[in-house]
Amino acid sequence: MTDSMLLTQAAYDRLKDELTQLITVGRHDIAKRIQDAREEGDLKENGGYHAAKEEQGKIEARINRLEEILATSEIGTADASDGIVKQGLMIKCKLNGRPAEFYLGSHEVFEGTEFEVQIEEGDLDVYSSDSPIGQQVLGKKVGDQVSYSAPNGKEITVEIVAVENFEF
Repeated sequence: MTDSMLLTQAAYDRLKDELTQLITVGRHDIAKRIQDAREEGDLKENGGYHAAKEEQGKIEARINRLEEILATSEIGTADASDGIVKQGLMIKCKLNGRPAEFYLGSHEVFEGTEFEVQIEEGDLDVYSSDSPIGQQVLGKKVGDQVSYSAPNGKEITVEIVAVENFEF
């Protein structure tokens, strides 16, 4: 991650709690599952052992990601009153002339909240400041218009209509 991530205190606390749970309970539980599977015998054909090892890899990857986020994050909220696009704000815009809105920040902010389902179902778009659209709009003001080439090669025009605080 190149820049710090803006997190609300609630999001920071949620991620910190998840990290604590994974380090204490999650690691212990997966170690027990691996040990139990080892006791079953031949590891080459032991599906339970391989599944547990795969789960252990996912837990360790999540622990690493959470540690990175928490170490580099800033706690606070972005101020929408100045009309400048920043992390932590909802951006209302026109994408190629069509109304659209998205949250500029990270999916991790929403994990464990009611909004996580909206993201999964496609009802709330979230783009990081490192995404192609995030790179183009970050720092722009209401009324600014930018264009960029999307990863699929299409030319995208974005006009910033409004920036608003996102209420959890």
